[in-house]
Amino acid sequence: MKATDYQTGTDWQEVFGVIGVFLLITVVLTVIIWQFGANWRAKAVLAREEEYRKLAEQSLAAQQETERRLADMDGRMASLERILKEVE
Repeated sequence: MKATDYQTGTDWQEVFGVIGVFLLITVVLTVIIWQFGANWRAKAVLAREEEYRKLAEQSLAAQQETERRLADMDGRMASLERILKEVE
């Protein structure tokens, strides 16, 4: 075996080693970025659900206020009808 043959084999081992390390780093970075993205999406979903909950609570409060006012107006209308009947 010549020195150049041994040198060539070592060069290929170094190339494969560098490629392996590069692939490992690429995979690790990809997983980290993927997890950060999943975490960000989960936070966005939670924030959106919180906004929907607040909107539903506001809608419920508005509906209850409207019902209260309609009941008050119904009572006033009944009183007005009673007064008009008495006047006739």
